[in-house]
Amino acid sequence: MRYLPLSNQDRESMLNTIGIETIDDLFDELPKSEVPQKLPSHKSELQVDRELSQIANENLPYSRVPSFLGAGNYCHFIPASLDYIVQRGEFLTSYTPYQPEISQGTLQVIFEFQTQVALITGMEIANASMYDGATACAEAISMASRINKRSKVLISGGVHPHYIDVSKTQLKHLGFDIEVLEPNIFGKEEILDKLDTDLSCLVVQNPSFFGDLQDYTAVANECRDKGVLLIIVVTEPVSLGLIKTPGEMGADIVVGEGQSLAGPSNFGGPGLGFFASLQKYVRQMPGRLCGQTFDKEGKRGFVLTMSTREQHIRREKATSNICTNSGLIALAFSVHLTLLGENGFNRLANINHKNAVELSMRLKKNNKINVINSSFFNEFVIELPRPAIDIIDELVNLNILSGIPVSRFYPNSPNLSNFMLVAVTEINTESDLDLFANALNEVL
Repeated sequence: MRYLPLSNQDRESMLNTIGIETIDDLFDELPKSEVPQKLPSHKSELQVDRELSQIANENLPYSRVPSFLGAGNYCHFIPASLDYIVQRGEFLTSYTPYQPEISQGTLQVIFEFQTQVALITGMEIANASMYDGATACAEAISMASRINKRSKVLISGGVHPHYIDVSKTQLKHLGFDIEVLEPNIFGKEEILDKLDTDLSCLVVQNPSFFGDLQDYTAVANECRDKGVLLIIVVTEPVSLGLIKTPGEMGADIVVGEGQSLAGPSNFGGPGLGFFASLQKYVRQMPGRLCGQTFDKEGKRGFVLTMSTREQHIRREKATSNICTNSGLIALAFSVHLTLLGENGFNRLANINHKNAVELSMRLKKNNKINVINSSFFNEFVIELPRPAIDIIDELVNLNILSGIPVSRFYPNSPNLSNFMLVAVTEINTESDLDLFANALNEVL
């Protein structure tokens, strides 16, 4: 076909490589009863709309019921004004920033986005966004290696498993020696004992995947003494409105996911990666940076200051091969932060933390529930007397999206089957907290 360059031989080679015979085998995990066997040759648009609506109504969206889902994808209130602003012509239709004379709307938003990311992370400089937090993490590891010419990487067991998997995949053929510590739900990791002068970087997450908060200042000092770069991952940017910033702790590079402030959870995406660092590393940053300047008449304007991608003149010297900066999602993130303002952002973070603390106190009243975390922002782990996945299914039958089983992310760790990850945000009311606690007491 004209627009599909792969030949049948190419497809067969790809199928052989992954060990299957046909493309249909890719869908073997789907229950056969849920796959339409005989589709009609055609239907009217009205009929299709009705049928798809009926199918969609079988879902249980978080917007219709109390939801406590998190694990890197958080449900926050998105103001209606955000959609209106991002659809304005000067933003929506001027997507590409390559021609500054017609892209001032997009370029200014990117500039403001960089400034906001630098402010909330406590870092000196930020780039013009990336695909998502997971790929930003992989890019940060590559950047650290370019800076100190080392290839040994240590990743905390508290980093989101998806970030670890994506980093391993993206760096698989680049000669990195990656060690990942075991997940430790019950206590702090002994990271300092693992640091040595052969390490390129240490990757940690705050709050951790299990919700724990930690001050990495001492770790940052030790990293600096050994020439190891400290990368801090942030999957919940709202936490930065309340806790000590990575920059204040001494991080060299900060990466994270901006989805929770940019738009609603939508089957896990679309994501938005943010990336910040110390200014001395700016020429090793992936992606691109937007800067402010003045034209010959003295009017303020915005341009791409650095474009270090392979699409530009850098070619083989490029610092990354990302081909988008998720511009529209970055715009939504920036608009939301602007609407909140500094005080609003801090207040939002306080509400999230307060709600999470209140739920944990309700759950602690049941001696069958063990709240694991001693410190957390808006997410924590609870230990249950039987498998979490069974209890979650029972609560779904009561129209409550109670949380996520930790075992879903660690299928090879049967000792984690009784643990549930629970997230609380500003969308959860007092009634939601009572409903969850009472329902959990009932099913237990």
